Amino acid sequence: MANRVRAALFIALSLAYPLVVYLALGRFEPRWLALLLMALALLRALATRQPVWLAAAGGAAVLAALTTVFNDALPLKLYPALVNAVMLVVFAVSLRFPPTVVERIARVSEPDLPARAVVYTRRVTQVWCVFFIFNGALALATALWTTDRVWALYNGGIAYLLMGALFAGEWLVRQRVRAAHRHE
Repeated sequence: MANRVRAALFIALSLAYPLVVYLALGRFEPRWLALLLMALALLRALATRQPVWLAAAGGAAVLAALTTVFNDALPLKLYPALVNAVMLVVFAVSLRFPPTVVERIARVSEPDLPARAVVYTRRVTQVWCVFFIFNGALALATALWTTDRVWALYNGGIAYLLMGALFAGEWLVRQRVRAAHRHE
């Protein structure tokens, strides 16, 4: 139960992170906002024992420390790019060492995936890798070269809409692929 609560809190804080940072930047020094990033790092570290997620928590802790030392908002704004980089690594490594992330998720509801479905999940994992490259590059660009407002708008809104569109698009494609294979 405690793990679920930590996971839910982590997800909620992660989703709200860009908006919270944006709203707080004019009111608090960046070093105080580093506490939010440290909370995310701590929750991530407590929620998992997997090396990649522990490395992500370490990366967030480094960004928080840089924010604290230099009292600068840039490290805070780099967190969404870090998240995309970690997700890219997780998905890409699963391509090299199957089963892929998407296959593992699919097997939760359908343990006996046919071979064609495994091929499909591999392709979906590749699409997500491309998404994480694209989204991470935009997260980095907004952190480095745009205003706080544009950064928050992209990372706290547009990126989620793009992710939702990818989920919805994949679901539609999957329904068509399933229907086509039912008629074979």
